[in-house]
Amino acid sequence: MAVFALVLVLLALNFFLIIKYFSLKAELERTSQAVESRQINEKTLNFAGLFIEKVLKAKTEIDFETRLQLENAVRALDDSQILGQWNKFVESQTEEQAQEEVKNLLELLVKKIKVK
Repeated sequence: MAVFALVLVLLALNFFLIIKYFSLKAELERTSQAVESRQINEKTLNFAGLFIEKVLKAKTEIDFETRLQLENAVRALDDSQILGQWNKFVESQTEEQAQEEVKNLLELLVKKIKVK
C-alpha cells in the first residue's frame, strides 16, 4: 500500500513538473520575443535619430564618412523593406524625389516600431 501511495505521489509530482515546464517554456518564448522586439525597436530608433541628426539637420553636404555610417546603420537593421526604401532615397534624382523618399523612409521607420 505504501508503494502504491509513493507511486501516486511521484506520478502527481511528474505531472506537476511537466505542466510547470511547458508553462515556463511558453513564458521564456514570450520574453525572448519581447527582448527581440525591443532590440529591433532600439536599432530602428537609433537609425532614425542618426538619420535626422546627420541628414535632415545637416547644414552642409553629407560627407563620405557620414554616408558610410548611415549605410552601415541601415544594413544593421536587417530589414529588407527599410533597406529598399533607403535605396530609393539614396538613388533619388531630384530634390523633390529625395524629399518624398525621406517622408516614405521616416513613415516606414515609425511603422516598424512595435508597441507592446
